[in-house]
Amino acid sequence: MTREKTAQLRKFVAPFEKADVKASVQQLLNTIPPFILFWFLAYQALDVSIWLTIALSAVAGGFVIRTFIIFHDCTHGSFFKNKKANAIVGTITGIMTLFAYEKWKREHSIHHASSGNLDKRGVGDIWVMTIEEYVEASKWERFKYRMYRNPLVMFGFGPLFLVLISSRFNRKDARKKERNNTYLINISLVVIYSLLIWAIGWQAFLIVQGSTMFIAGALGIWLFYVQHTFEDSYFEDESEWDYVKAAVEGSSYYKLPKVLQWVTGNIGFHHVHHLSPRVPNYNLEKAHESTPPLQQATTITLKSSLKSLRYKLYDAKNKTFVTFGDIKHLMNQDKDKLAA
Repeated sequence: MTREKTAQLRKFVAPFEKADVKASVQQLLNTIPPFILFWFLAYQALDVSIWLTIALSAVAGGFVIRTFIIFHDCTHGSFFKNKKANAIVGTITGIMTLFAYEKWKREHSIHHASSGNLDKRGVGDIWVMTIEEYVEASKWERFKYRMYRNPLVMFGFGPLFLVLISSRFNRKDARKKERNNTYLINISLVVIYSLLIWAIGWQAFLIVQGSTMFIAGALGIWLFYVQHTFEDSYFEDESEWDYVKAAVEGSSYYKLPKVLQWVTGNIGFHHVHHLSPRVPNYNLEKAHESTPPLQQATTITLKSSLKSLRYKLYDAKNKTFVTFGDIKHLMNQDKDKLAA
């Protein structure tokens, strides 16, 4: 795809960059009440079986993901036309999903502005090292990176780190508005969680809420990871980096079964979202189907997406992801040099 062709894509999706109040309200109604219902059913199921509780918590977790997509749209100012409405709904859904609205809004905007840019990594993205960086890194840095990219750490401890640590504290350079929003969400969580623990007991709360949020968090990280980590994903140095190419070639089309597509708020059309963050989630599929060039984006399925777990390092020379095994010979050469 040439630069001229990709430059036209933003114009093609412009008609879909319009929030529909009716569609947004409808999505709130078919997302938040069902989440509350399944959360309550999961609690009630404790009298029957803890496994039934976990199963119902998993369903509730699916609605947490869908709630997060609403939160996500609000941070882009795409869920409602009104800025204040986005801020209010975004803060409320931030409380529900355990994310600080203003903090995540800023970090995610940086992610969009630098996705695929090798010279601007580190904020709001998955840690990616190039082969050269890994080979030249210290043993401690390599160890940290290997641990970070380990599926058990990324999808096991990752959700806990995000909601218990990362989202609870402001960045040093955060402005007053961002800091106050984080404080508001943290205080709200303390009050709401304290009331729930008082009402149902800490054990029941930990089982239901813990299961719900852990499942949602692990799946959420998976969605973010898999849509930027595929074999021929786009990465370039600052001098060669192009926003549109990064969006279309650096974000995949995750083709999911219709039920999962609905639960995940169409975020599988990630290439469309990165091309134009102003497109509400309920318009992403329409934009994809109405724009033939977008249909040429890298398509992955549930089965093929599992291959992404193997990809650990980016080969900047050959423009592809590789495994640790693929560079074993380079590491051996490095050891030989040290021995000499």
